[in-house]
Amino acid sequence: MKSKDLGDTNPWSERNWVAVVADGDEAFQAITRFAEDKRIAGASLTAIGAFSSATLGFFDFTTRRYKEIVVDRQAEVLSAIGDIAIGDDGHASLHLHVVLGFEDGSTKGGHFISGIVHPTFEIVIRESATGFRRRKHDDLGIALIDL
Repeated sequence: MKSKDLGDTNPWSERNWVAVVADGDEAFQAITRFAEDKRIAGASLTAIGAFSSATLGFFDFTTRRYKEIVVDRQAEVLSAIGDIAIGDDGHASLHLHVVLGFEDGSTKGGHFISGIVHPTFEIVIRESATGFRRRKHDDLGIALIDL
């Protein structure tokens, strides 16, 4: 992954980056590694690009698991939006939703689980001046930002 620090944007030392995940890399792991390397404790992110394959999810509250939506063909990332927080384990916790577009104009969307980049995945990460935590809620079966 390549990245560029866009510099401080305010007096509270908020950092911003543009990051580009390399062709063939798995995007979820690359973003998580980047967040760990840069010690990002709280940020929002947006992205566009394309995947040769991806897995999305839809959370089923009855089973407390994600139902996987497997995409085994080339897709444009029309929109990706999410955040980075610190998880219960003290490591970066990425939460990202995506909308994928196909050659016929149809779309699929959901919780982003994984995606193989082809040819690029371009991300803008906006760090918050204050970090935040994501904690697992046993009653729901998922981790949510804890304010």
